[in-house]
Amino acid sequence: MHPLLPPEVVEQIEREERHFAAAPDAFFQAWKRGVEIAGPEWFGDGTHEGLQRARSKWDLRPNLLRLGDALGVLSSGQRMFLSAMVSFYNAREGAAMLRRCGFEGLADLGGLDLQRRQVIADLVLNYVGW
Repeated sequence: MHPLLPPEVVEQIEREERHFAAAPDAFFQAWKRGVEIAGPEWFGDGTHEGLQRARSKWDLRPNLLRLGDALGVLSSGQRMFLSAMVSFYNAREGAAMLRRCGFEGLADLGGLDLQRRQVIADLVLNYVGW
């Protein structure tokens, strides 16, 4: 590190470097929890076995066509959670789905239960791009 930087700045930089080095795996673990909660039928090959075999987020991409077709018949909580998850994969598609759910801002995520809120929080905290 640069010798002229204050120690607290150096510490902050090191903390962020450690966080973002671990972030891809933490994101994947949070994503898998989200897939488990939402149901594997919406992700990857659509099977529980596919969820168990997944080794990366790419193995559990959302099935946008299937989700788009089903959005009208899911509960409001399911729609919100799935749409929020999709927004990490594809911001444009996720935003369109969130609008269809009546999402107006982050405070709307307050309607989710603690388990789903934790998944979304962990995804935000560890997102480094899809």
